[in-house]
Parts: sequence; C-alpha cells; structure tokens
Amino acid sequence: MTVSFDFSGDVVLVTGVGGALGSAVAEAFLDSDATVCGADLVDSESEDFLLDDPERIDFYQGDFTDEAEVKAAIENIVDAHGGLDYLCNIAGTWRGGSPVDETDVETFDFLFDVNLKTMFLATKHALPHLRAREGAVVSVSARSSLEGGEGDAIYRATKAGVRILTDSVAEENLGSVRANAVMPSVIDTPMNREMMPDSDFDTWVDPADIADVMRFLCSDAASVTSGAAVPVYGEA
Repeated sequence: MTVSFDFSGDVVLVTGVGGALGSAVAEAFLDSDATVCGADLVDSESEDFLLDDPERIDFYQGDFTDEAEVKAAIENIVDAHGGLDYLCNIAGTWRGGSPVDETDVETFDFLFDVNLKTMFLATKHALPHLRAREGAVVSVSARSSLEGGEGDAIYRATKAGVRILTDSVAEENLGSVRANAVMPSVIDTPMNREMMPDSDFDTWVDPADIADVMRFLCSDAASVTSGAAVPVYGEA
C-alpha cells in the first residue's frame, strides 16, 4: 500500500536536520511539497551534514541550546514564510558507558542540553506560531526512556524528559496544537554502525520509516492523536 500526504502551503521546521534522522524527515516533507526549514549546529557544507542538496531547504545554522539563537531563527522563519505549521524536534545524541557514580557532570550537562533543552527551547518559541495555525509538534524520545538501565542512565533520563514534556505540551494546548513523541530503539545510521559493528543491522529501523511516522503525526490523518509516545523500534 502506498500512502501519500500533501503538505503544500505548509511550513515545517526540522531541528538536527543534518543528521541521519533529521535529513530523512526533511526528505519526507519535501516529498510531500512542504516548505522545509532546517536548523543544525553543523554547517550544511560539512561532510557530516547528511541531507542531499541542502539548497532545497531554508537552512539556519545555529546552536539550539542558546535561547537567543532559537528565538531569532524561528522569528526569521515566520518572517520569511508567513508562519509555522509543524515542528519536528530531532536534535539529539547518545552518550553512555559509565554507571551513574562514574559519570562526570559535563556528560550530564551535555546530554540535557542537546537532548532536552533544544527540544524545550524550540517548542517554547514555536508554540505561539503553531497555535495560530493549529499545528503540531513531534519530538524524539526513546524506547529506553521507559525504564532504567545500565550505563546510559543520563541519556534515558533526558529522553524521559522529552516524553513527559511532550505530554505536558499536549495538555496545555488542547484544541490548538497537537504534541506527540516517537520512541526509537536503535536507528540504522552510519554512526550507530560504527559504534556497534558486530550488531545485526537487519533488525535496526531505517530512518526513513521513522520519518514516515513523524510525517503522519503532523498530518490531518492524526488529528485525534495528541500526547502519545509512539513506538517506532520494529524488531530492534
């Protein structure tokens, strides 16, 4: 079965657009004729920027842990395109390997900044514009946020924060903005393959498949869905 969406006339902001999942989400919305705005700390000309042909999007390079930069980027997007319909909070990363008593505070600060603060700031400054268009926010939590585990407690805590903050945004904006999260496990990305070279890659989820779910959650087909944490981990 082929499913198609029409986002022509709509504006979407994708944070972390240069990464494996961010670029897949941007591609999905481009395929549906949306105006795609992307933000990333990585320069679009860097070899680490994975989106093919970045000129197809309206790109904003900046640090989304800095509130002034987030506010300015979103204001520029609204000024340039007349509004904002959807926000996809994808900026994030993983760090782990140490138990809590051996984890340095720099790692704690880094993960909360990249995984949770970016999501908070982008959502905070996007919400007034999303309300004006009865739009939607989709953020990236994680399957591991549902329980404790060994070696990556701080990462799990940040992704639990994303999930709870998403639920709160949904409650605070009933009838005006829908907010949902997706929960991947291991995504099939070049970085994950490099970190776990002996794993069974066939069980990992393609970023494009997660992008399809995120696009669905922004669409009218999900108009009755808000406050959800949607599993997107397949067999991983």
